[in-house]
Amino acid sequence: MASWVCPGNNSEFSIDVLPYGVFSTDKLDARIGVAIGEYILDMKVLSYEGIFSAIDFDASVLEQNTLNAFASLGSKVRQQVRARIQQLLATNTSHADELRDNPRTEEALVKMSEASLHLPMAIGDYTDFFVGIHHARNCSSILRPGVGLHPNYLSQPIGYHGRSSSVVISKTPIRRPKGQFFRDGERTFGLSQKVDFEVEFAAFISHGNEFGTSISVDDAEDHIFGFVLLNDWSARDIQSWESAPLGPFNGKNFATTISPWIVPPEALKSFCQYPSLQEDDLLPYLRGKRQASVYDIPIQVSLKDQVGDYRVFECNTKHVVFSFAQMIAHHTAGGCPLRTGDLIATGTLSGPSRHEVGSLLEASRNGSEPYELSAEETEKHETTRTFLLDGDIVCFRAPGFGSCDGQILSN
Repeated sequence: MASWVCPGNNSEFSIDVLPYGVFSTDKLDARIGVAIGEYILDMKVLSYEGIFSAIDFDASVLEQNTLNAFASLGSKVRQQVRARIQQLLATNTSHADELRDNPRTEEALVKMSEASLHLPMAIGDYTDFFVGIHHARNCSSILRPGVGLHPNYLSQPIGYHGRSSSVVISKTPIRRPKGQFFRDGERTFGLSQKVDFEVEFAAFISHGNEFGTSISVDDAEDHIFGFVLLNDWSARDIQSWESAPLGPFNGKNFATTISPWIVPPEALKSFCQYPSLQEDDLLPYLRGKRQASVYDIPIQVSLKDQVGDYRVFECNTKHVVFSFAQMIAHHTAGGCPLRTGDLIATGTLSGPSRHEVGSLLEASRNGSEPYELSAEETEKHETTRTFLLDGDIVCFRAPGFGSCDGQILSN
């Protein structure tokens, strides 16, 4: 399908994607928008104009400064709104002139270059899973050589509860964290020397479940509003010292970055597949009829410093052993209530080879083998990394999501 806004349909934000976000400009307060080509479609303007009057819902939810209320309405309404937007933006429809030839078109289409992007949803809770099989094996090999994966790993989605207050939007600077760690045979407190990134994929919950109830694996996909890229920043020295016996805490809670645009499930149907773990190996509550919410989406990872721009890793969202449906079913199995705006992440999406890993921990074998980076510009630059240096800018990109960027600053 082609759009009159971006002829040729070659844009990252084509009419087939239409992700949701929250933006503002010098003249406009924060509001909901839809990315199309090099523009943002202002949903507040469309609501005021009665564009969605034929759909049975309160369109004022599109006039708010977060997506929570709209997300909570359920998939039927959201699909109708999406179809209506596609009607307005498509080249060859009788509805295109409702926006294209409307005198308010200039007001409804805002140049992306003039906008600031904000957290798209109010995040109540954040859960980070550990379902990337290659990452799990690599970590076991590096940190617990000879031990292998724990017996529970392939039986259930393993995860931990993160800190939603430090989830930030792309391009937010990240200060090098301080904490306690073990170095040179002694406990010490100071700046982390092993700041790392983790390439992840995450889902926003549209509507949750009541306290004491659970969401079945067959119904779980209906509870997903959409998807973002996620960088789970990690301080490996702090993390390794604190993680026995309970697990991640200060080594993880200082920052988590997400991409600005939430891509709806409807836009990703052609990328959908089943997880690699066979259903016969699972307990019944994780089987079900529908578990296809695993996606084959490449993620490019780059690093910029004062010298060059380096292509680092080629990751993919498919390298998981449990789907989002299974993660949600397991998360709620004991009666834990999910709520609109909750964020559910996969854990690190490493592939089978060194250039496909999703963290420097793996690439450098926890700092023991510096990882070589190279960049082709007017001349070739080379450098190495064990972990991140002050000034490094880490960038994740996947078409339709926008960039998931963050720069490490000194503290």
